[in-house]
Amino acid sequence: MVKLENISISFGARDLFKDISISIGIKDKIGLIGVNGSGKSTLFKIISKNLIPDKGKVILSKHTTVGYLPQDGLEVSGTTLYDSVYNSAGNISEIEKEINEIENEIRNFKQKDSEEYLDLLQQYSELQDRFNLLEGYKLEGKIIKILKGLGFKESEFDKSISELSEGFKMRVALAKLLIFNPSLLLLDEPTNHLDFDSLIWLEEYLKEYNGSYIIISHERNFLNNLVKKVFELSNGNINEYSGNYDFYEKQKILRIQQQENEMKNRLRYIKQQERFIERFRYKATKASAVQSRIKLLQKLQPIEKELDEKQIDFNFPPAIKSGKVILDVINLCKTYDGENYILENINFSIARGEKVAVLGANGAGKSTLVRIIAGKENYQKGDINFGYNVVMQYYSQNQLEELDTELTVLETLQKVADNIPESSLRNILGSFLFTDDDVFKYVRVLSGGEKSRLSLAKMLVSKSNFLILDEPTNHLDIRSKSVLKNALLKYEGAALIVSHDRDFLSGLTEKILEVKDKGIRMYLYNIDEYSLIKREEILSQITQNHTEESSKRQTKNDSLYLKGLEIKARKKEISKKINQIKKVITLIENEIISLECRKKEIESLMTDDNIYKKVSRLIELKKEYSEIIDKLDALNSNWNKSVDELENLNKQLLLIK
Repeated sequence: MVKLENISISFGARDLFKDISISIGIKDKIGLIGVNGSGKSTLFKIISKNLIPDKGKVILSKHTTVGYLPQDGLEVSGTTLYDSVYNSAGNISEIEKEINEIENEIRNFKQKDSEEYLDLLQQYSELQDRFNLLEGYKLEGKIIKILKGLGFKESEFDKSISELSEGFKMRVALAKLLIFNPSLLLLDEPTNHLDFDSLIWLEEYLKEYNGSYIIISHERNFLNNLVKKVFELSNGNINEYSGNYDFYEKQKILRIQQQENEMKNRLRYIKQQERFIERFRYKATKASAVQSRIKLLQKLQPIEKELDEKQIDFNFPPAIKSGKVILDVINLCKTYDGENYILENINFSIARGEKVAVLGANGAGKSTLVRIIAGKENYQKGDINFGYNVVMQYYSQNQLEELDTELTVLETLQKVADNIPESSLRNILGSFLFTDDDVFKYVRVLSGGEKSRLSLAKMLVSKSNFLILDEPTNHLDIRSKSVLKNALLKYEGAALIVSHDRDFLSGLTEKILEVKDKGIRMYLYNIDEYSLIKREEILSQITQNHTEESSKRQTKNDSLYLKGLEIKARKKEISKKINQIKKVITLIENEIISLECRKKEIESLMTDDNIYKKVSRLIELKKEYSEIIDKLDALNSNWNKSVDELENLNKQLLLIK
């Protein structure tokens, strides 16, 4: 379906890809992985032909369509949320627009018996057939299903696109792609702006996707549940693994071990040849053999070892001793306009050492709640009480934007660090992959992942016993998240973590604080148990929605579904009558032809002078001739009526809609 042949691309002196080739088949489910900066998004741009490589070509088979969801730099146009998604339906929406236009023309057409009118009816019928073939009558239901699944309410369908946040614009872009239904979906971090429910819904939807897709994601569970093949970008090359992410990790270890064994064998072989060369270099009888081995060593291709990328390795400072209760929130209420509360009567407590996950739909108030607790936002009612000797550190998902772009990496830490030697700060930065001259990079040139790591590194400067982390994994790759998770597992203080990353939260948190409908609900579940419950709820809701939709169609006499069945039955009935009339017309025409032939014979006989000598024969011929004339008149009359009836039936067939 899609082939990349010998693709190479460089940025400055750096070769990002070196002669890479891959094939993407029909219904391939692929995960694309690699460390930040390895070229994942660049590869997507090349496949979607938004970027031309320095070398190589992209081959798409005929009728292959590609849909690309970028991670950022997204532009979503359209008047309203619903219209924007509807207009992405391609042929279906275009056909429906044409049908509506022709309906208006038919309604206002004055000369109903003209050829132009009949042509219009024929065109209308053909469009209806194409619309039915593409299941166009299901389009509205599909749009509603997708928009609801991605977290939009029906009351928001007429909302202007310009009013949406960047996160919700990304959801609109994703909805447009799913409605477009391309042969190949390219999804670059599709879960970044999704809440927990939408993430699970998308996962279930993609499981049933008929086309192929390639997913870039740092959500391990998402990849494990969806992909059957992994493409890994590493050191300018691409390696292919069959299986999900867990299978890839196991195969990667075996692959590295195999490469290490090959390197050991190669080194052993080289040393053996070098010893032979050194031993017999100056013996004339061995000169030919020595030269042969020298040439052999020169021709040996180096083994490119697939090294494990460096990982962040750090521990949070020892937690400061505190009282048993870290935080007590009592009847907390928050409003922006003085009337409508977005958070109302919030009550919960966090004990020493507890790690609690905060979940809920986007816009439900998760970030607002943790910002209030962190003292970054005010509130109108209630109390927030911290326990004895609580020292808090707060990491915000907006903290990346708060970094001073005119400072270097090292200066960023020096600005918030008191009396900590530069050598210690550089050790901390080294743990976050800022090595050697990397510490002198300006913040403005850092990638999103580097900024995220720098923001997390700032938290190591001061001791604490309570961490508030708002989406700490959004810009971390899988390996970096693993190391951060391990550090949090060893952290003895309490933590309040806003995240929808199931793998990150698994085994880390023992409670779920769900923000919903202005309030909260505390679950004494881990994330794995909570995921199972939510998945069952979502699957049940999908089934219920499907049942309700079917029920609506059945109870509506004019419903598009039943109307389609009625149209089919009516067309069948009229077609049957048309065939019967055509048979009658054929019989009449055959009889007319036969009588016309006999009429000509009689006329010929009556021109013969001898016939007049046989009076009785002449009388018979005249009588037969008169009967033929009467029969022809009757047959011609019946033929005209049958032809008129046939024309009316054809018109009825064209007018059915």
